[in-house]
Amino acid sequence: MQRSEQTLPVVETFYSIQGEGFHTGKPAYFLRLGGCNVLCGWCDVKESWNPNKHAQLRIVDIVERVREQPAKSIVVTGGEPLMYNLDELCSMLKKHNIQTFLETSGTHKLTGKWDWICLSPKEHHPPLPEFYQYADEVKVIIDTPNRFVWAESCKQKVTQGCKLFLQPEWNSSSKILPEIVNYCKLNPEWNISIQTHKYIHIP
Repeated sequence: MQRSEQTLPVVETFYSIQGEGFHTGKPAYFLRLGGCNVLCGWCDVKESWNPNKHAQLRIVDIVERVREQPAKSIVVTGGEPLMYNLDELCSMLKKHNIQTFLETSGTHKLTGKWDWICLSPKEHHPPLPEFYQYADEVKVIIDTPNRFVWAESCKQKVTQGCKLFLQPEWNSSSKILPEIVNYCKLNPEWNISIQTHKYIHIP
């Protein structure tokens, strides 16, 4: 296969506003890839799990879609995007000075060149040990109070300066959010990430 003909299974693409984590509020083009090996019970995009259900798009066409948008930045998410080698995708994006942002569970080898890596580690399927050193941001999903212990174990493994976020699992947010608020007040190195895009009804 020629480099220009490489394809990726694409669940959806859209131009929107980042709703979570450190870059909340910033416009970006979103690329959601199909396929996942982590399979979180609370996942709100379970339709992304099976890559065979989604069309294969050429990366040259993906890059052209990004170039058409006012904000020259892309968030690559999933599913688990690192199930695929993303070197060529990032290389082509960088040729057009497009900023690259990755959302990953860290369970696969890192490929691609990224301006920002958001690691969302899952206790039932932890990241590769080395992945904590790559993270610019760690975003731990909190669905029960005992998940704070997992979050603290992740904090011990990241580099100094890594941004730390606790995010309530959406379906449990009304119950768990007060506990997250109290936890962050007592442990101010942690910040709260809210899925703001769901509150303002955008993708």
